[in-house]
Amino acid sequence: MPTPNATSVGEWRGRGEEEEAITVRTALEEAYPGRVTYALGAKSSGDDRSGFAEAVAAAQKSDVVVAVLGEGWFMSGEAASRSEIDLPGVQDELLAELRQTGKPIVLVLFTGRPLALGKVIENTDAILLAWLPGTMGGPAVVDLLTGAYNPSGKLPVTFPRSLGQVPIFYNHKRTGRPFDPAKGPDKWKSQYLDVPNTPEFPFGFGLSYTKFDYLAPKISTARLTPDGEQRISITVSNTGRRAGAEVAQLYIRDIAGSVTRPVRELKGFQKVILKPGESREVTFTLKPSDLAFHHTDMRFAPEPGRFEVFVGADSTAPKIGEFDYVE
Repeated sequence: MPTPNATSVGEWRGRGEEEEAITVRTALEEAYPGRVTYALGAKSSGDDRSGFAEAVAAAQKSDVVVAVLGEGWFMSGEAASRSEIDLPGVQDELLAELRQTGKPIVLVLFTGRPLALGKVIENTDAILLAWLPGTMGGPAVVDLLTGAYNPSGKLPVTFPRSLGQVPIFYNHKRTGRPFDPAKGPDKWKSQYLDVPNTPEFPFGFGLSYTKFDYLAPKISTARLTPDGEQRISITVSNTGRRAGAEVAQLYIRDIAGSVTRPVRELKGFQKVILKPGESREVTFTLKPSDLAFHHTDMRFAPEPGRFEVFVGADSTAPKIGEFDYVE
């Protein structure tokens, strides 16, 4: 277990007491007595590579490498901006060295912000985003690593591919020359020359140890009126072999407005817990107030027009239909 954060409280401290913390290292050693080999490897800042050899040696003797890396607690909070948002210090180099052992690499990522992970992803087999989990973060992380608990978290932010994509968020305004990935590169469209337009991990993204499918979408009415409501239903099925929880997400797009509208807006989400092979219908309700926005006179109200509907596991969810709001 090569890591600078495995023995850290790992949170923006507040009033946390470090001596009361249960670290990832401690929790792993309690879960696997006598079977965990620890090595520091590298610190969360600086260019000290003296621990690389010990970490690689530990990895070579192990079946799985759990690399607990990322930002130190001091990198979050006031006066803690960074001009680069990659993995700090020489931790990415450590990961590359560990990759050469041929052992499976599980990255437990401590961070207080989205990071541009770049080649870090290429050098890992799985990533568990722990954020800055606090004094009881160790047991929680180990429950997820060991499968005692099936993860169901979803990203509340967007992770970029590189710093050059920032600011990046799912509900941006339309551009005049939008890029269509289905048509491929086009010199005169809004696109990057060196990376895809898409983020590394989109808003709302998250995986688990099972698989969920979305089936049979239904939209209750083609026309929503000021005194009506729109009911949007979809069946979520657990098609894997483990029980798990999925967060179904509803997004809409206002096709045209008197004020420029976002390409998508999150309008609802529901967590559904399903056994293997189990299915359940999830229903979202939209009212005219859910379509409202601030007009040029600062009046907050909906506007007649066409709306597209998207339902799925994250902000890249597929379109399932559309409806009109009429007054």
